[in-house]
Amino acid sequence: MQPSEQTRPTKTIELMLRPLDANSFSPFGQVISTGADGKPFGPDDAQLEFHGTPRFYILPLKRREPRFRQITRHLKVTQCLASVGAKPWFLAVAPPNDPDNAEAMPDPTSIAAFWVPGNVAVKLHRSSWHAGPFFGEPTMEFFNLELGDTNKTDHFSCQLDRQFGLEFTFAGLPNEVHEQAQRA
Repeated sequence: MQPSEQTRPTKTIELMLRPLDANSFSPFGQVISTGADGKPFGPDDAQLEFHGTPRFYILPLKRREPRFRQITRHLKVTQCLASVGAKPWFLAVAPPNDPDNAEAMPDPTSIAAFWVPGNVAVKLHRSSWHAGPFFGEPTMEFFNLELGDTNKTDHFSCQLDRQFGLEFTFAGLPNEVHEQAQRA
């Protein structure tokens, strides 16, 4: 193995899940809640940015172990996620830094984790770093709004273990998430 290919020894950092609210999530994106029919567009609505063709679809996912060594961002779009069926889930995020520079790396000390109730959506700011969604169910589906080619042309990832020698897990998970992780 070449020296540049070696992975540094990994330190595990445990992120405490925070309850999701508009103020604490604002460095990373917006919390989108219900709004009255006919209400004019305003600051509580998703402030979307698309540099390309939008794509709205239902994303089926299998449960993953609640840990990550990679975090990703999209420079051309504000991604929106919500669970189908109003089920809770969680994710890790870091604020956009140098949002137009594809080579920029996240600040590992700024990574935060949020518990997302099933009755809201999240809009990630353009270039916000994210890992997840994570959840306790064996499978879940998510409404996903991004670009038609996000996963081909606008998918920038940081291998946290290789860049910083770090992996992340979550603290404050409900017991059923821990139990399902142990059974998997």
